[in-house]
Amino acid sequence: MKWQQGDRRGNIDDRRGSSGGQRIAFGGIGGIVILLIAWMCGADPSLLLNQIATEQTTQVNEQGEYQSTPEEDRLMDFSDVVLTSTYQVWSELFKQQGKTYTDTKLVVYTGGTQTQGCGQGLAQYGPFYCPADQTVYLDLSFNRELSTKFGAKGEFALAYVIAHEVGHHIQNLLGVMEQTNAMRQRMSETEYNKISVMTELQADFYAGVWAHYANEYSKVELEYNDILEGMRAAEAVGDDHIQESAQGYSNPESFTHGTSEQRAYWFKKGYDTGDMDAGNTFNDRSLQ
Repeated sequence: MKWQQGDRRGNIDDRRGSSGGQRIAFGGIGGIVILLIAWMCGADPSLLLNQIATEQTTQVNEQGEYQSTPEEDRLMDFSDVVLTSTYQVWSELFKQQGKTYTDTKLVVYTGGTQTQGCGQGLAQYGPFYCPADQTVYLDLSFNRELSTKFGAKGEFALAYVIAHEVGHHIQNLLGVMEQTNAMRQRMSETEYNKISVMTELQADFYAGVWAHYANEYSKVELEYNDILEGMRAAEAVGDDHIQESAQGYSNPESFTHGTSEQRAYWFKKGYDTGDMDAGNTFNDRSLQ
């Protein structure tokens, strides 16, 4: 993935070191997995959280300013390029359909931060999108988890994650999230989990659509090996893979994001077709 020559819009709100509270080392899905394992082994998860928080050192200087590492600086630059690339791609695709694309921004934080309409965002939730403020939230420590805990190696893994969250923004602009939130009010948890899976898989599809056009509409250069990295990243965060790693088995009724196979399939379909209209997961009978 050649990204250094990509454009940068600086549409990032850097809140590192200003989130308040202790930083938790195990962000994203990895934190949930580790706490679940602790609970299954008879340990008190709160004790583990306290231990983790106590062991963390705050990256601030004597003036109380956050001290970024060279690796974090690189990831910030990388995230800016990827987010800008998604803006360039989706602006063009919306324009082709006679629509106007409303940009999303990225909040980078450590440990936790307050959203505007979605409550408190925490690193252990993993990267997420808040439709109320149309913003993607990311703790950069999740990039390390992608490689060390989930085995999703390569730079494109984080690009896939950002593009997936931007995919939720696309759903929000198209009114999909409003419809699915309305369904939540009249469905059981098991029934709504299926809707959640369809929603997440469509965001994977949109991430693939972005990858399809990245070379054409932005200065990011992707090769097919990058797409394979994206597929492996999608597989790594499949519900079945995560549950089996944590407890030795999986429960399909509790799936909220889709299996590894499904996530890789829909990302690849988005990349192969480049057609926004080909990603209606809600009409896929295999998901109903």
